[in-house]
Amino acid sequence: MTGYARVVKIAISIPDNLFREVEACTRRLNVSRSRLFTEAAREYLARRRDPIDATRAWNDAIAVSGQPGNAPGPVALRRRGKAMVRMTSIRRR
Repeated sequence: MTGYARVVKIAISIPDNLFREVEACTRRLNVSRSRLFTEAAREYLARRRDPIDATRAWNDAIAVSGQPGNAPGPVALRRRGKAMVRMTSIRRR
């Protein structure tokens, strides 16, 4: 049954003027009222979803691909930079 979703029939109440707009839109787009309301509901819900938790997204990406800069080249560069800072601070004493 892949690709098929269970369909639920509902009854809704909308103002007359909105119903007339919906009817005009369905004729213009050549879609059913069900399709129009389904797409409208999906768009409405998508706009109101919780925003992505950026920290969680970064942590997930790091868990998969590793911490940025953990390749041998950047690690060696950081070590060398830290050593130079230590040497400079020792000379100043």
